[in-house]
Amino acid sequence: MSTIDTTFLRASKEAIASLTDYLQSPLSQALRQPVLLGLFLPIHHGGWSSSSLPRTTDWSFNYNAKLTQKAEELGFDLIFGYSTWQPKGGQGPTRTEAGLDAFIATASLAAITSRILLISTIHVLYGPWHPIHLAKFGATLDHISKGRWGINVVTGHRAYEHELFGWSQIEHDRRYELADEFVTVLKRLWSETENFSYKSQSSWQFKDAYISPRPLYGRPILVNATGSDAGIEFASRHSDIVFITSPAGGDIESALSSLPAHTARVKQSAIANGRQVRTLLNPLIVVRETEKEAEEYAQAIIDHADYQSIAGRSGVSSDAHA
Repeated sequence: MSTIDTTFLRASKEAIASLTDYLQSPLSQALRQPVLLGLFLPIHHGGWSSSSLPRTTDWSFNYNAKLTQKAEELGFDLIFGYSTWQPKGGQGPTRTEAGLDAFIATASLAAITSRILLISTIHVLYGPWHPIHLAKFGATLDHISKGRWGINVVTGHRAYEHELFGWSQIEHDRRYELADEFVTVLKRLWSETENFSYKSQSSWQFKDAYISPRPLYGRPILVNATGSDAGIEFASRHSDIVFITSPAGGDIESALSSLPAHTARVKQSAIANGRQVRTLLNPLIVVRETEKEAEEYAQAIIDHADYQSIAGRSGVSSDAHA
């Protein structure tokens, strides 16, 4: 496994400035609170459970736009659109291929909101994306949203998705090396005051690139989700917000006992790189008027489990450990 040396790309102080250096940036204002409250949008069929229990969630843009506006009204800090590339039929009856693109759908919400942060998931290695395109799109969205838009950087862990774009699955740590190069170049494009040329270890290159307008607060918000060594190292260099999960699994007691040390490890890794990150969890919450009603509804979701969709998801070749 080769290593990409991006040290020279990070030489400029301006290129590595944190959004929190800008005290009036929307992210800085959100981070003044001890806890961030966010909403994962159900922009794909099935929402968040493989269950045939009737539900009111809808993957349509109008439904998710109303959710976002209500979340902003209630004081939520961010909304998050996740990305998945499904074959015909998806994973099964309750989780089909129907759904919106996270980049376009989330970015579109900038026009109907004014405060809430908007995070789009983008598989930066699929295609692959050319950094000039994403740098220009990102700078444009930064101005439209007034600094509220950001990227959840993902590298892709499902083999069939890599094959969809024409190649075999890239090894886990190598994906993070390529993503590190890509995001480092993105940040340089957003901050560079002169023409900039670069040839990557992937298939993209460019000559005399210059991005204008530059983002209002240095760059858009950067996010990733991780629990692996390579992912944590990536987050420590680039991310403002890091989604984490319990290294001890989903059992609540095990999670509560393991998360403090895990969270500290992620934050310490960022400190070692002269930065700070905020960590977030993404629990599935069932809310009803009483605890009894919530427990009954949660059990009803389980009782109506769609085992075909569950099998379809678990049967996918994946090296997911973020």
